[in-house]
Amino acid sequence: MRLRPEGLLAARNSACYLHGEDEDAIFEAAEALLAAGDKDALRLRVDVSELARIEESSKNQGLFGPSICYALVRNAQSANPKQSDHLLRLATSVLSGNRLIVCAPGVDWKKALHKKMQALSEVGQCEFGKPDEVAFARWLAAEISKSGLNVKQEAVQWMAECLCGMRLAARQMIERLRWYDGGEGAEIGLDVVAELLGERAPGALDEWCHEVAMRQPRAVGLAQRLLKDQQVAEVQMISWLGTRLQQLLMYRWFAGTGDRNPLLAAKVFGDARTKVAQESKNWSATELTLAMKRIIDAEKLVKGASVEDKGTVIERLTLDLVEKGRLTA
Repeated sequence: MRLRPEGLLAARNSACYLHGEDEDAIFEAAEALLAAGDKDALRLRVDVSELARIEESSKNQGLFGPSICYALVRNAQSANPKQSDHLLRLATSVLSGNRLIVCAPGVDWKKALHKKMQALSEVGQCEFGKPDEVAFARWLAAEISKSGLNVKQEAVQWMAECLCGMRLAARQMIERLRWYDGGEGAEIGLDVVAELLGERAPGALDEWCHEVAMRQPRAVGLAQRLLKDQQVAEVQMISWLGTRLQQLLMYRWFAGTGDRNPLLAAKVFGDARTKVAQESKNWSATELTLAMKRIIDAEKLVKGASVEDKGTVIERLTLDLVEKGRLTA
């Protein structure tokens, strides 16, 4: 059964096959399918080399009968013939109440598995083609509007040109813009968007955020190199760090409430998904709250008319966050 992306959740197929060139859109839809439904269901993310885990989990008997299992297969496009046969058997034998989501980004249309999946009438199929610039710009403008941000049209268009097709990167950028705006609703122009997009040293910025989140002393040296050697703007550093600490705070909250997927609920995207759970262990809830206040205070100094050197503000903030005992009310 062929489905449109917007009809996936409503269709309620027990098995879904998601393929195409837009990898970000495929996994975004797959995570939405995985999160929907029975809140008590066991949720698995597996590679094609781990398909046996799905059968074991779906057949486990609990005190009140079989457990409900939702499984997401991440890389069906790389399945060998044996794994392909196994996956096809699973797709045609999903037990009532369970869910199988098969992702095959960039799969070769000539691959036997792809053709056989498309021939299965009981499997919901959805293709995610790479959006053209116009379609991506339209999607981006809608996401920015939903977030409540007031971004100038020329800045939205520039973002669309820079990020075309990269939905996860676009969502991260929107989160940085929300952090920068702070709920003020002020108009955000191209100059601010260019600063926050992180075209200058994104890898080094992410490393610095990670070291701060892990509360490692070397984060201070990384901050100095970003400021002096790589000439990264202070407002960009504040935006990246504020977004990361906000993710830690929200992750801790959702994990504490027993959410099945606290990373998704906390809007943690990209490489941060592999780091945030570990990073959050270095902070108490009180420390994270105080850290957010300290970042907001530093942001006011960086964005305002303070006479204090902006680089010094960033270095002191980094030291306050990584050194135990410096975070006080």
